[in-house]
Amino acid sequence: MASHRKSRPTGSRVAGIRTPALATAALTSVALLSQTANATPSDDDRPSLEEVEKKVDDLYRQAGSATEKYNAAKEKTAKQRKKVDTLLDDVAQRTQKLNDAREELGSFASAQYRTGTAVPETATFLLADSPQEYFDQNQLMGRLTGRQKTAVDDYVTQQSETMKKRREAAESLETLTGSQKDLKTAKSTVQKKLATARELLSKLTAEEKARLAAIEKKKQEEAARKAAELAEQQARQQAEERERREEAARQESGGGTSSGSSESGGSGSSGSSTPDSSYGTKAEKALGFARAQIGKPYVWGATGPGSYDCSGLTQAAWKAAGVTLPRVTYDQVNAGTTVPVSQAQPGDLVFFYDDLSHVGLYIGNGMMIHAPKPGAYVREESIYYDGESSIHSVVRPA
Repeated sequence: MASHRKSRPTGSRVAGIRTPALATAALTSVALLSQTANATPSDDDRPSLEEVEKKVDDLYRQAGSATEKYNAAKEKTAKQRKKVDTLLDDVAQRTQKLNDAREELGSFASAQYRTGTAVPETATFLLADSPQEYFDQNQLMGRLTGRQKTAVDDYVTQQSETMKKRREAAESLETLTGSQKDLKTAKSTVQKKLATARELLSKLTAEEKARLAAIEKKKQEEAARKAAELAEQQARQQAEERERREEAARQESGGGTSSGSSESGGSGSSGSSTPDSSYGTKAEKALGFARAQIGKPYVWGATGPGSYDCSGLTQAAWKAAGVTLPRVTYDQVNAGTTVPVSQAQPGDLVFFYDDLSHVGLYIGNGMMIHAPKPGAYVREESIYYDGESSIHSVVRPA
């Protein structure tokens, strides 16, 4: 997913969710990069390197958001195409049944014409060779009339159902066309954002690339520091939780010492956010899968096995643990229980930005495994890689 290093004001937080902050002012249009070390734009109004860096990161984040829209449109298109195919098959089968019913009606008409069966009248009785012959003809006509009525009812039913399915197929085809259009638009948006970012980066001089690398290194150092702080906080919470459990066990046993109860729940935290033992088992499988993908390239729209985008990776990881997650980030965020960042457990999903355009898999100690952005690879990284304000929420999916 995108680098997403756009700085954001810190909003209020409730249960680990940051409320959306006011949008920052739009960046100035980016032209040729300044080749000076000064962050202030040069006399020809060209942006500073810092402004370019923010613009590129913003483009990557916009591409990430468009990627999730592409993923949603792709999934919708696939489902709609399957529905259309099913409806068309149904229409074909019902059309055949309608034709069969029509042929049966035709056979009755031909039979009546050949036998001359009609409504019995006195003349029919008088022309009969014998009373028995009349009654035989009348009985045959009665049988034909009953079967014919059944055939007519079947024909009308098949005709009605066939027309209904044809209308459904036509409506589904129209929906499919709309989904394909959305898919094409989302794909074009991603490609344009990435092309613009690549063009901006291609204009960097060697000196500017070195300075940009220094900016990135500084951000990584700050992210690592924040991750270490979170790890210390979680360690304190775990120690306090063990003490509470040990004290509860001693009171329950009449003052004796507890045996093993302090270790139950592993690295769980207090309160309703403490996962059960089955979660730890599933999370371990999900993390094992994710670790095996480290080093594979980020490719937008990819779900593996050779490459992934961010939500494709988290979906595949939890699938390996037997848990089905939706395809896109803004559906995955609703596929579990929200917990505070301070109580995040290995396996939890960490979502970023107000538009939920990125997600990673928490591994503990303030770190996560994620597929970052185009040109990068699946890797371990601090959840603060784009600043604390970029974290939207943490969700426990199982």
